[in-house]
Amino acid sequence: KPDATERHLILHNNIQQIPQLADFIETIANEMRLDQGLAMSLNLALEEAVTNVIMYAYPAGSDGLVDIEAIMGQKTLDFIISDSGVPFDPTAAPEADISLGVEDRPIGGLGIFLVRNIMDSVNYQRADGKNILSMTKKL
Repeated sequence: KPDATERHLILHNNIQQIPQLADFIETIANEMRLDQGLAMSLNLALEEAVTNVIMYAYPAGSDGLVDIEAIMGQKTLDFIISDSGVPFDPTAAPEADISLGVEDRPIGGLGIFLVRNIMDSVNYQRADGKNILSMTKKL
C-alpha cells in the first residue's frame, strides 16, 4: 500500500509471549495517535486471534512461529497474522449465540465473535502451507 508504514512481530507459540503483542499494539497506537479505547479494542482482537494460534495451530510440545504484520495506512490499519500450523479457518466458525446464558452457551467461538465485532473486515486464506488471517480496522 502506498503511504503505509509496516511493523512486524514474530512470536513463538508460547503463551508467555503474549505481553510482547500488547507492547507491539501500544507502539503502533502511539505512532498512529489512536485513542486509548481503540487501542484497547485492537489489543483485545489481536490477543484473541494470536492466542488461538498459540494454543491450537501446532502439536503440543512443538515449537512454531506466529508472524504478525501491521500495515499502517492513512485510513486503515491492517493486521496480517500467519502461521504454518494445521489448517484452520476461524472465519468459518458459526456466529456465537450471545443471547444464550453462559451455562447454555457452547465453549468456544467468543474470540472470533470479538474479532469480527472489533474489526471492519476479517478474511482467511490458506496459501503456501500457511494460515493467513487478515484483519482491517478503518480509522
